[in-house]
Amino acid sequence: MNPRPITRRRALAAIGGGILASPAFRAFSADGGRKFKIGACDWSIQKRGDPAALKTAKEIGLDGVEVSFGQPGEKFDLRLAENRQKYLAEAKNHGVEIASLAMGILNQVPYASDAGAEQWVADCIDVMPKLNQKVVLLAFFGNGDIRDRPELRKEVSRRLKRIAPKAEAAGVILGIESYLNADEHLQILDAVGSPSVQVYYDVANMHEMGYDVCRGIRQLGRDRICQIHCKENGFLLGEGKVDFAKVKQAVDEIGWQGWLIIEGAVPGGKPMFECYVKNQEFLRRVFCTT
Repeated sequence: MNPRPITRRRALAAIGGGILASPAFRAFSADGGRKFKIGACDWSIQKRGDPAALKTAKEIGLDGVEVSFGQPGEKFDLRLAENRQKYLAEAKNHGVEIASLAMGILNQVPYASDAGAEQWVADCIDVMPKLNQKVVLLAFFGNGDIRDRPELRKEVSRRLKRIAPKAEAAGVILGIESYLNADEHLQILDAVGSPSVQVYYDVANMHEMGYDVCRGIRQLGRDRICQIHCKENGFLLGEGKVDFAKVKQAVDEIGWQGWLIIEGAVPGGKPMFECYVKNQEFLRRVFCTT
């Protein structure tokens, strides 16, 4: 039988396997059989764009922090080596990790239409290996919302396809977080055709939109979900609308492992710190981490 030709899609799949199998990205099971780590968004623990988030994470009992990557000129702009060193030093000092980066700035300055935002994503790709990062969240809410706007989704696909080779060369993943359903997310991923563009899955967002949260996880599958936001709006995790036991079942069925990042999940009037201690304890019980 003649061997199948090496197409671009097959080559990219091989690259993607390398990204997903890399020790930095999927080595959690090597740590005493542990498959998940628990982190939080820096904005959710009231330390957006601040290296002090790592100290707060340690005090809460988290394994790491999702760190904001913003526009140029911010106080701790990660484009600058001295600021990256502050984050790395804090992580080492407190024994916690930078779990990923997040571009929430795209909610104000849309990736789909702003040339500056497009350049900022390229800047972030340059920064990620210098911080030993594999995943960045690209946010599509607020001004950047692409729901019910097929022309913007097409432009997002075009821009991601253009930047994907840079992400592949850096060995990093651009994670789309949006209000789109699984089918719509897959349309973008298929149009881009790169393992370096995946979905950053937010369970509360999917529930809020009326989608079947667990069906979406199964539909996307292991290799197209880069990280998961474990979120509730106005409730502690486990006391709200998302059935995390079923989420765990769906995640197990597709064989996914990685960072679970807590966002929101603070009832009105309750202190953040107390709530986040409870939230991370809940996730460890459900997902059987150590």
